[in-house]
Amino acid sequence: MRKINLLIVGLFFWLNALAQNPQKIEIDATQTLVPIQPTMYGIFFEDINFGADGGLYAELIKNRSFEFEYPWMGWKHLPQAETRFNTSNELTIFNNARNNPTNPRVVRVEKRDASQELGLQNEGFDGIGLKKGEMYDFSAFVKINSGDVYIEVQLLNEKGEVIGSTQVRSNSLGWGRVEGVITASETVQKGKVNINFKGKGQLDIDQISLFPQDTWKGRKGGLRKDLVQLLADMKPGFVRFPGGCIVEGRTLAERYQWKKTVGKVENRELLVNRWNMEFSHRPAPDYYQTFGLGFFEYFQMCEDIGAQPLPILSCGLACQFNSSETTPLEDLDPFIQDAIDLIEFANGDVNSKWGALRAEMGHPQPFNLKMIGIGNEQWGQEYFERYEKISKAVKAKYPDVKLVSGTGPASDGELFEQAEKALPKLNAEIVDEHYYKDPKWFRDNAKRYDNYDRNRYKIFAGEYAAQSHAIVSPDNKNNWECALSEAAFMTGLERNADVVYMTSYAPLFAHVNRWQWTPDLIWFDNLTAFGTANYQVQKLYATNAGSSTLSIKSNGENLTGQQELYATAAFDAKTNEVIIKLVNTSATNKALELNIKGLAKTTFGKSIILADKDLKNFNTIDKPNKFIPIESTSSVLNGKTLVNLDGYTFQIIRIKK
Repeated sequence: MRKINLLIVGLFFWLNALAQNPQKIEIDATQTLVPIQPTMYGIFFEDINFGADGGLYAELIKNRSFEFEYPWMGWKHLPQAETRFNTSNELTIFNNARNNPTNPRVVRVEKRDASQELGLQNEGFDGIGLKKGEMYDFSAFVKINSGDVYIEVQLLNEKGEVIGSTQVRSNSLGWGRVEGVITASETVQKGKVNINFKGKGQLDIDQISLFPQDTWKGRKGGLRKDLVQLLADMKPGFVRFPGGCIVEGRTLAERYQWKKTVGKVENRELLVNRWNMEFSHRPAPDYYQTFGLGFFEYFQMCEDIGAQPLPILSCGLACQFNSSETTPLEDLDPFIQDAIDLIEFANGDVNSKWGALRAEMGHPQPFNLKMIGIGNEQWGQEYFERYEKISKAVKAKYPDVKLVSGTGPASDGELFEQAEKALPKLNAEIVDEHYYKDPKWFRDNAKRYDNYDRNRYKIFAGEYAAQSHAIVSPDNKNNWECALSEAAFMTGLERNADVVYMTSYAPLFAHVNRWQWTPDLIWFDNLTAFGTANYQVQKLYATNAGSSTLSIKSNGENLTGQQELYATAAFDAKTNEVIIKLVNTSATNKALELNIKGLAKTTFGKSIILADKDLKNFNTIDKPNKFIPIESTSSVLNGKTLVNLDGYTFQIIRIKK
């Protein structure tokens, strides 16, 4: 009965479309053209918009080890300032550099009067999100110097009422870790945490931490579950990390150094985030990197979600938009060694120095690293010289590891043209191009790679996002015009899969109240998260990539924007399906007749539609489901099917061959 109904529905569309004189589109499923790389659609992660601390990294305490430039940032003394000086009790910052040089500051608690209140309150990242009935792991490092002081931990709601508590006590003679579990009795968007000191004596405390137990894969001190799930749902081919401009640093001292992000979390050295004060319209003086989310955790997440890791390393050149601080070529050895040691950390035997550290951290098996990036968005001769020296050294020891190089901050202009000439001479393998342009540029550039030289390097479209207003404007929105224009552009990326090996939207994450840059792929607050219309486009491409391209033409031409219609086609060898992607960027509905050579006489397909009549519409944290793909089934008779492609629509059709 189901097949009969589908045939009736199919006949109805046939008659309706025939009356409109449909445009004929020819698809050849008998012969595949070029392979689509498993890495074709991936993810670019950078710690911007509080994407790591306060975002993906599930720690709820801000400035947990008091290492921010102002050590009390994020904390309040209890009792409040107007009364705390009228007591014999005292809280001070004590320098413990002799025992922990990477995290020297601790809080010394002098509790001379047991009857009086003394404590600290943490505000979290835009408050602390808590969920009713969920359990939270509290921990801290404590040393009792004298007397008997213990700790009471309280979770507070927005009214300051206690919604969960526990008490912990140190039994260690020296520094020791204390732990407790608290269950929240309410759901709270912007809560706080009190650390109350009880009893009498002197105590040192550091690394005060609070994590939800319900993290990704239930790992203690792990990643925020809902955010990783949104990434896993995309089925990305790779994850590029940790950036982005934070790789470079505003100065070389502020660059990302992967070796400082591995090993025990409590020994990792904090660094100011380069987005801390970058934009006058969105200053974030409390934006730091604790590196609880470090290179080990990035590799682990990649493995979890089935993505290849693509770590990016400094080339000895700080951000050229900032200081342009440059390491002399004769002093480049530490940067070269960082690249070689990273490959050993990821892939080395457990008896090697860095492989042993990986094993000690809980992963004796290699991470199977296949590629690394040298530099982010640098340009000019100073970059080419440093890339050449690092790449030669890496290739000499690890010839099978692919290297990713850059073309600077733009996809055209003098600096880009300079890179195009220089990189082939350096035997560049995969070259990173970035596009932050208006929506029309994306529509107009669907043919960008049609005539690229097939004999030189491959392309990594490493950062792209249509800008609804202007680059770096706080008024940019993740609206449907931007997402639809990106979908049109991506037909050209997929059609040219022999040139384009990797693609990723950027930036990835943004906190709704703590962002610096827009637009962004995924937005979140302290409790929830949602994917934008752009996210849905990226996800649809990634989950419907196919294994090889197919020819799809109208009037003998590729569909690259004629009458505002774009298309690409692929074959999925795993599922034996033809996958057709259609993008209509006009307001007018289009009647299409798809003629697919190589299909069975009668077969059935699945249609996935993402559409909206309002180009300015976008998802929000309060209305996260304005853009959700809609699925339906359709019939294909003798290799033909009719499609009524509505205006402003991105549609995918999967048909069993």
